[in-house]
Amino acid sequence: MKKKPWIGLVPLIDPERESLWMLPGYMEGVLAAGGIPVMLPLTEENTNISELLDRLDALIFTGGHAVSPSFYGETPVPECGRSIPERDTMERLLLDAALERDMPVLGICRGLQFFNAALGGTLYQDLPTQHPSGVEHEMKPPFDRSEHEVEVLENTPLYDILGKKTFGVNSRHHQAIKELAPSLKPMAVSPDGLIEAVWMPGKRFFLAVQWHPEHSFQKNEGSLSLFQALVKA
Repeated sequence: MKKKPWIGLVPLIDPERESLWMLPGYMEGVLAAGGIPVMLPLTEENTNISELLDRLDALIFTGGHAVSPSFYGETPVPECGRSIPERDTMERLLLDAALERDMPVLGICRGLQFFNAALGGTLYQDLPTQHPSGVEHEMKPPFDRSEHEVEVLENTPLYDILGKKTFGVNSRHHQAIKELAPSLKPMAVSPDGLIEAVWMPGKRFFLAVQWHPEHSFQKNEGSLSLFQALVKA
């Protein structure tokens, strides 16, 4: 019997409670796609990172706190929100090691933003003040519904996964890609021009989306297909 792939999940952090935690949707999405979800510890040790990746088949860089603007050479604006230096450091190590191994990787929300910042791009620290538009990017619950559509670009992995030129997404973010990192290519764009999905050509599976498939995979086949594509990669 073929073993199910183990998918490592970057932990969410609650500084006030001094705890690590995970939204059930991430784990349930991986399980529904045929994988085994494993929440990672928070570590900045290269040896720990290496041994973790030896045991895993793929990674999900989850949502969470703001990426530190220092990653893209900026000073935080008041509206930026809190960042967690320990998580930024761990994710930098994870990202470098995953790229070196060509390990399948999926970024979600902050994951997309982190990839872009770490690879040489920049971010809008606060959309309402730096990129105001008529598109709602911080929707109210329930989060398993579509808030706006994105244009899915042809000849991209996302188009291959979804099989459609437009896709309805939920939206829970106040930061976004400003300047795209040189090694990344866009896969989806929102009506106000924001890049909402990216990939890295030449890699086995390196995708990231700005929306939250962990909230919608039970009702939205396209959201589930993202988890399935990662598990099968």
